[in-house]
Amino acid sequence: MANGAVTAKATSESGRSAGAGLTVLLTCAMAFSMLQLFLLGALGPRLVDDLGISPTMLGLTTTIGFGTAALLSPGGGRIVDRIGPRRALVVLLVVSAAALALIGAAPGAALLLAAVALGGVPQALANPATNKAVLAAVPPPRRGSVTGAKQSGVQLGAFAAGLPLAALAGGIGWRGAVWTAAGAALLTGLWALRALPTDPPSPCTGGRVSLVPRGFVAWLAVFSLFLGSGIASINTYLALFGVRELGFDPVAAGALVAVLGVAGIVGRVGWSKAARPGRAEWLPGWLAAGAVIAAVLLALASLAAPLAWAAAVAVGVFAVSGNAVSMVLVLQRAAPGRAGQDSALVAAGFFAGFALGPPVFGPFAAAGRYGAGWLLVAVEFAAAGAVAFVWAVRDRRGRAGNTS
Repeated sequence: MANGAVTAKATSESGRSAGAGLTVLLTCAMAFSMLQLFLLGALGPRLVDDLGISPTMLGLTTTIGFGTAALLSPGGGRIVDRIGPRRALVVLLVVSAAALALIGAAPGAALLLAAVALGGVPQALANPATNKAVLAAVPPPRRGSVTGAKQSGVQLGAFAAGLPLAALAGGIGWRGAVWTAAGAALLTGLWALRALPTDPPSPCTGGRVSLVPRGFVAWLAVFSLFLGSGIASINTYLALFGVRELGFDPVAAGALVAVLGVAGIVGRVGWSKAARPGRAEWLPGWLAAGAVIAAVLLALASLAAPLAWAAAVAVGVFAVSGNAVSMVLVLQRAAPGRAGQDSALVAAGFFAGFALGPPVFGPFAAAGRYGAGWLLVAVEFAAAGAVAFVWAVRDRRGRAGNTS
């Protein structure tokens, strides 16, 4: 009996250790999938000066990256369902390293845009690959917390771009900082190759797979479109706003992005744990409502600069967390074998919003009318909240009708 108890305890501890390792790996994968775009935002003041690009062109980099991701996401989800999460995660990390290396080598706007377009590939693979890994290796009671933790990896990327990498850029130049990130992505890819179990044989799927979102996936995709549009504008222009409108130096402006990233990590983990069935359906709407307040605080920061720090925290806690909760909802509701595809379709809406938001905001930044731009972001968040609440009401009525 004693030996059996010891063996069971050792097995349990081993399982927890393996689970923690998987969570860290998936968190890193999510961080690297979007790191290039956070770096472009955090290093925006240096890029504008060194490469001679305009604020509008800086916004176009985000449009190219997320536009590519939005186009590739539906097919990317189907590919992940077929090849498995291990192969998909290794490809994600290697391509992320290549995109970062090219950004660091870019002599001007042309190669910079090409590198950002290449970075759309890991973005398209990130959500379906990591979600499939969670479904394959994590027991149902822990999936919400693990999903929140790995989704917080995106904000870990924002923190890394805004503080350590921005500070490193002050010492070795922005190109050296980006190349350092590329090397870290490649090392993480080697870790994934060694640590993850071999993918199972590709499933035989008959018939055509719809690339058009339907049902709850369609509602979450539209919610994500408006949410992503507002978040992308903030990610792209927050540091530039800090320098040009609030008088911050580049390191302090980068720290704004880092604060947003830390708040996003806390928010994504906390709200994902709270997203239990019956409650999760209402969270996207309430988080979008909090995001509206955050955008209004940014608009008021032109009058009182310290409000920018409170706004950065609120964006992370509310706006950024909405995407993590939507992924928890996908895992709770996806049909068997559809988790990768459904994740990708919701992510496509989010990426489309990221592609659309900065070009709309860009003219406000170029004209120095940041306050009006942040109010536009507030309207985008309000639209996301309206979509989320309408879906939650319809979903409750549908469930009530099915049980009556």
